[in-house]
Amino acid sequence: MEVFECIKTRRSVRRFEDRPVERETIQKIVDAAIWAPSWKNSQTTRYTVVDKREIIDDIAENGCCDFAFNTKTLKQTPVLIVVSYVKGICGFEKDGSYSTDKKEGWQMFDAGVAAQTFALAAHAQGVGTVMLGIYDAAYIQEKLGIPQTEEVAVLLAAGYEKFTPDAPTRKTAEDVLRFV
Repeated sequence: MEVFECIKTRRSVRRFEDRPVERETIQKIVDAAIWAPSWKNSQTTRYTVVDKREIIDDIAENGCCDFAFNTKTLKQTPVLIVVSYVKGICGFEKDGSYSTDKKEGWQMFDAGVAAQTFALAAHAQGVGTVMLGIYDAAYIQEKLGIPQTEEVAVLLAAGYEKFTPDAPTRKTAEDVLRFV
């Protein structure tokens, strides 16, 4: 898939076909996602893949902070990817001090870039995704055994699209672009 087409046709998908995403496909997506840029090439993003229905359902019921929209999405997603990052590296010097006035903000920035790269690679493989931001990070971290050296950044529900949502209205380049 051509890169501009991939960017412009990727959608946030919340309804999936009732069929699994093969682990080999997830592996291929992660093989692409690891090429996302990161702070000083630190590569701190991690992907925890959950494809067991009972675990996804438990997270839907107990790890979505009673946010019904995310619960509904997870109840029918075939695979959940928990994107996390190793804490204390992005935006930090070796002595633990901050490198810039953005402080630890670089950690989420890198995780966001990696999550978007994952979403685009998934789309190129015919797998739809949606990023879920309302969740109980501590519950999910404990449930999945994610090390305390990591922080949960975002949940990605993924699967084969039941249908492709329409594109939302976008601002034009003129609306967001500034030359100085």
